[in-house]
Amino acid sequence: MNGFSFEYPFLLAVILLFIVCAKFCKERSRAIFFPHVKTLMVKSAKSSSWLTILKWIGITAAVIALASPVITKSYSNSKKEGRDIVLIIDSSDSMRQRGFDPTDLWRNKFDIVKEVVGDFIEKRENDRIGMVTFADIAFIASPLTFEKKFLTNITKMQEMGVAGKRTAINDAVVQSYNLLSKSKAKSKIAILLTDGVDNMSKIPFTDVKNMIEKHDIKLYAIGVGDARDYNGPYLKALAEAGKGQAFGAKDASTLTEIYDEIDKLEATKINDKKIVQHTYLYIYPLFLAILSLLLFIYLRNSRGV
Repeated sequence: MNGFSFEYPFLLAVILLFIVCAKFCKERSRAIFFPHVKTLMVKSAKSSSWLTILKWIGITAAVIALASPVITKSYSNSKKEGRDIVLIIDSSDSMRQRGFDPTDLWRNKFDIVKEVVGDFIEKRENDRIGMVTFADIAFIASPLTFEKKFLTNITKMQEMGVAGKRTAINDAVVQSYNLLSKSKAKSKIAILLTDGVDNMSKIPFTDVKNMIEKHDIKLYAIGVGDARDYNGPYLKALAEAGKGQAFGAKDASTLTEIYDEIDKLEATKINDKKIVQHTYLYIYPLFLAILSLLLFIYLRNSRGV
């Protein structure tokens, strides 16, 4: 942002003082203009209008120089600190359940989850996002990437049954932590979504919990559907180990609200540093004032006025 101003604008009022004195106290005005008034000015009926112009240019330019004109340029140096986020999505057979969306009872949980997750991805402008899908097994559906369009397409392509029918939550969490452990981002987040109880993992809960506690990765856990469908205390224990929060989504609108809340909780950090540059311009009116007064003196002496 650029702007022109005077450092001492009140000094511009001095011009008014010269105008008043030029009209009502001519003898004194000469003394104000120039200390050696008798040398520089001799009242004459033949004084040239050019001399008057030069005199007032010199006075005005000198006062403007005293007021110190300056151009101010402001720069905003914004440094955005993005996050690395892994979305852990349950694709087990229980996600086929319908009725999760009261506005469309024929849609199953998995289709709704893909839609909500897609919206979440679109909102994360400065983050790398990856995806781990799990059922009987857990696999990396997408590595960490800034390419939102690619990730959105991967989300739409997810199908139930590819990874089996049962639920391996612990294995999925370990897979996501392995993915994030290679990240150099300052902020790392895992968001687990499931509607079932772990019944297929090869890694026990205690080992997973210890792993989560040792890593600087925040974990959010979301239980989908009726509270009886998933193990709430288990998800809460995982979230607490990961210094995050556990949520319960009873329907589609609640699930959307949860992802919106996580989006706000994990807003991208922006470090704004404002740089202000001043360019002082007093040298130009000062040069004009000196040049005008020198010409004024030269013309006065050459004409013998």
